[in-house]
Amino acid sequence: MAVVEEAPAEPTPRPQGEVDYRLAQQRILAKFGMEALRSRDIDSLLDRAVELCAAGMNAGFCKYLDAPDDEGRMLVRAGLGWEPGLVGTADLGADLASPAGYAFKIGEPVISNHLDEEERFRTPDLMAEHGIKRAINVLVEADGKRYGVIEVDSVKEGKFDEDDLAFMQGFANLIGVAIERQETEAKLSAAIEYQELLTREASHRVKNSLAMVSSMLELQMREDDDPRIRRMLGDAQARITAIAQTHDQLWRGDKVGLVNLNDLACGLTETLAENASRHTILCHADAIVISADAAMPIGLVLTELLTNAIKYAYGDQGGEIVVDIVAKDGRLEMTVTDHGIGMPDASAPKASARTSLGTRMITSLTRQLRGTIAYEDAGPGTRARLTMPDPREGSSAQ
Repeated sequence: MAVVEEAPAEPTPRPQGEVDYRLAQQRILAKFGMEALRSRDIDSLLDRAVELCAAGMNAGFCKYLDAPDDEGRMLVRAGLGWEPGLVGTADLGADLASPAGYAFKIGEPVISNHLDEEERFRTPDLMAEHGIKRAINVLVEADGKRYGVIEVDSVKEGKFDEDDLAFMQGFANLIGVAIERQETEAKLSAAIEYQELLTREASHRVKNSLAMVSSMLELQMREDDDPRIRRMLGDAQARITAIAQTHDQLWRGDKVGLVNLNDLACGLTETLAENASRHTILCHADAIVISADAAMPIGLVLTELLTNAIKYAYGDQGGEIVVDIVAKDGRLEMTVTDHGIGMPDASAPKASARTSLGTRMITSLTRQLRGTIAYEDAGPGTRARLTMPDPREGSSAQ
C-alpha cells in the first residue's frame, strides 16, 4: 500500500484538462516502453526515463537513485532540473527517515504533497535547496530484485494522487525490466566470452601439441636412412602441420570456430614452400570466412595436392606451382597447377586408389566436402581441380 500524506492538498490544475492529462501520460508511458525494449545502454535509458517521467507529471524535477551502497547512500545516477554537477555525484540517505530510503527498503511508494509540513520523513538538503514542495517516490524492481528508486519532485503547490502513482509505477516497472534484461544479457555475453576463451585456449594447446608431434617426426626422419620411411614420415608431418595451422587460425581469428580461407590456404602454401626450396609456389585465395568443419578438410586436400606436385611434377630441378581458390555462383573451386612432366599413368587416381594413402585421403575428404576432384592436362603439366558447394552457403558466416 502506498504511503500517502494525509494532509489535504488541492489537485494540481491541468492546463489540458484531466482526461487529456491522463491520456498524455499513457502516450508517454507507451513511448518509453518501446524505447526501453530497444535500449542497450542503461545510462541513456535512465536519462530518457527522468525526462519523460517529469514531462508526464508536469514537473520540473525528476531523479533516479541507485540502490544503497555499502555506506547506505543512494547515488543520484540520472536527473532533470537539478543544478549542474549534482547528477552522478550527489547522494541521499537510504534510512527509513528518508522518503527514497523508505520506498526502497519497505517497497511501498511514498507521496509527500507538503514537504515543508512533513512529519513522517525528513526533507533532504538537496531538495530543500531547490525549493521542492512535493515529491513522489516509487521503487524500481524486477523479479524480486531492487535496483533503485525513481522520484518526481515539483516546486509548485498541488497534489500528486493515486493516478499519478499508477503512471510512476508503470515507469518504474519498465525501468526494472530493462535493467534486469541488460544485466542478463551482460552475464550471457560474459559467459560466451569465457567459452570463447576456453575454445581459443583449447585450439592453441592442440596446435602446440601437434607442433610437438611434427618435431618428433622430423627427428625420426633424420635418424632413419630408408628413403621410403623418410618419405612416409614427411607426408605424415605435412598432414599434421596442416591440421596444426588450421587450429592456429581458429584461435587467432576474431570469431572462434571461423577461419579466413586466404590466411589458411596461403599459410599452408608458405609452410610447404619452406621445405621445397627449388620450387616457386604462388597462392591466391578469396578472403572468405569459413567454419572449422570446412577448413580442416580443405586444408588437408590442399596439402595433399601440393605435396604431390612438389614430389612428382618437376623432378629434382623444381619449378612453379600455382594455387588458386575462388568462390563464385555458390561454388568454391580450388586448383593446384604445375607445368611439369604431367601425371604418369601409373599415378593416375583410379590406378593408385588402392595403394596411395594420399589419393584415398583426397577422395574421402572430397566426398566429405560434397565436391568432385578432377585431374586435367595443363599443357604441359597437371591441374588438379576441386569443385565443391560454397561452404558459406546457408551459414551465418556468409
